[in-house]
Amino acid sequence: MKMVDVGEKSKTERVAVAKGRVRMSNAALTAIRDRTVEKGDVLAAARVAAIMGAKRTPDLVPLCHPIGLSGVEVDLSAGSVGVDIKVTVKTVDRTGVEMEALTCVAVAGLALVDMVKAIDPAAEITDVRVEEKRGGKTGLWQREA
Repeated sequence: MKMVDVGEKSKTERVAVAKGRVRMSNAALTAIRDRTVEKGDVLAAARVAAIMGAKRTPDLVPLCHPIGLSGVEVDLSAGSVGVDIKVTVKTVDRTGVEMEALTCVAVAGLALVDMVKAIDPAAEITDVRVEEKRGGKTGLWQREA
């Protein structure tokens, strides 16, 4: 194993968009919407956790380069079957931010599950995936619908 050498690459703007979902019961969703979860504001906690996860990605993924993040946007929306998570992570660096975006989604999901586990112990994280990446020599990549 080795960390890939990116020293010869140019610094360019790079963006990754990732999504996921936490499926949960109607009771848990109602508690989130009504802000009656005992631990507090579920969506605020998940948003902060997501950003912290993006910043700590190289500590969690062994061969991931530590890079400076220039922005992290976290969109959480309570839907009909759970909370949908969409993140956009940006950098100006020599390597992409796909792993940071995926970690961001996963950690948001973990925080959501932790916040509602007393209401719904069956809550589950699903569909974590990169939807789009931009920048670098490969340019734009988008998941096909």
